[in-house]
Amino acid sequence: MKLPPLLILLALAGAVIRAAAPAASPAAPPAAAVPAPDSAEDRRARELVARPAFQAAVRAYDRDFERFVRELILLTEIPAPPFKEKARGEAFARLLREAGLADVTTDAEGNVIGRRPGRPGGTAPLLAVAAHLDTVFPEDTDVRVKRSGTRLIAPGVGDDTRGLALLLAMVRALGAAGIETPGDLLFIGNVGEEGPGDLRGMRYLFQRGPWQGRIPRFISIDGSNNDLITNGALGSLRYRVTFKGPGGHSWGAFGQVNPAFALGGAIAALGKVVVPRQPKVSYNVGLVSGGTSVNSIPFEVGMEVDLRSVSPEELRKVAARFKEIIEAAVAEENAARATTFGRVTAEVKLIGDRPSGTTSPDTPELLQVAAVMRAFDKVAVWNISSTDSNLPISLGIPAFTISSQSARRGGRSHSLDEWTDVEQPTAVQDFSLALALILGVAELP
Repeated sequence: MKLPPLLILLALAGAVIRAAAPAASPAAPPAAAVPAPDSAEDRRARELVARPAFQAAVRAYDRDFERFVRELILLTEIPAPPFKEKARGEAFARLLREAGLADVTTDAEGNVIGRRPGRPGGTAPLLAVAAHLDTVFPEDTDVRVKRSGTRLIAPGVGDDTRGLALLLAMVRALGAAGIETPGDLLFIGNVGEEGPGDLRGMRYLFQRGPWQGRIPRFISIDGSNNDLITNGALGSLRYRVTFKGPGGHSWGAFGQVNPAFALGGAIAALGKVVVPRQPKVSYNVGLVSGGTSVNSIPFEVGMEVDLRSVSPEELRKVAARFKEIIEAAVAEENAARATTFGRVTAEVKLIGDRPSGTTSPDTPELLQVAAVMRAFDKVAVWNISSTDSNLPISLGIPAFTISSQSARRGGRSHSLDEWTDVEQPTAVQDFSLALALILGVAELP
């Protein structure tokens, strides 16, 4: 298979995809000035994809495609709920070694890290590329993969198991083509990306583990639309609020304070908060719990609240307002009813903290990414989301997230009928783009 015809096919497919792709969010980071078609970045991108070694790597993936599919199925069928990624991590470490990496370790948090050394005397900074091991599904979920034509259907098959399988395929393709990068590459299967994991794998990697301070550039592989480059880190603060009171019989203790009324008042007040549209801010009450019986004044009720923004300042503002609302709701309930047997109290506990920020499109890394996209006749669409890149972005490290596949080649993420398409010609095109994006950044000085 020769790459130039492949690029022609990509040009035709890319035009269709762009026409159907959703417009960038109005809260998206500002677009960079578009370099001239003959910029240094564009010349590097065209030279990269024209190299015989690059084309050989793509052909190696094409020849080895069934192994990619087998490993995708194998990893999908190993349950990996939050905080229980160990079995999948062990399998991924073994597969990294089988792919040709000798230096494979698992850190204290559970991140699996494979180092591919750069060429001797190379001076480029290290680049880390990661996909997450964990899924959102409980341990007893049926994760057996079903196949319908070229579709693989199973919980977690796309998010983010396909990213893990892609990393393994990249290691093999680089080795088969004899490609030496000017700096080391780290291939990482990390823990703790989903929900309650709260980016624990990234926190350890960048802030506490042996690689702290040693990763100057980072790419996450996640998502299902490779037209999007996620350079905006959507930050979130998540709280569990527990309201407590003395409780009592609904008839006999009527007139005494009721924590459910405080909870209801807080929810109603939060729902009236006006937040900016730019930068966008959101709030949500996602879970309400508590109570004893229909004829009991509850002694404890609670809710879980999610606050989000790409702006750290706006996120702090809405969090401060939220806490004021809780205090006011408690005070209002204690003033409205009797406190003969005790008062209503509220405990606000932070249960999730995903930092926010932006990698500017004008950084060398993203200027090169945009040029690689143009080499494939694509236009980079800058995107905002919550991914593993949030953590390094918040630390000022150039970081972003790319997808392992084209738009509409996967769907139903976080559902029992999640699916990904493994139709080979399109998968080869997607691999080619992902490999070019990674090598384009890896070769920057």
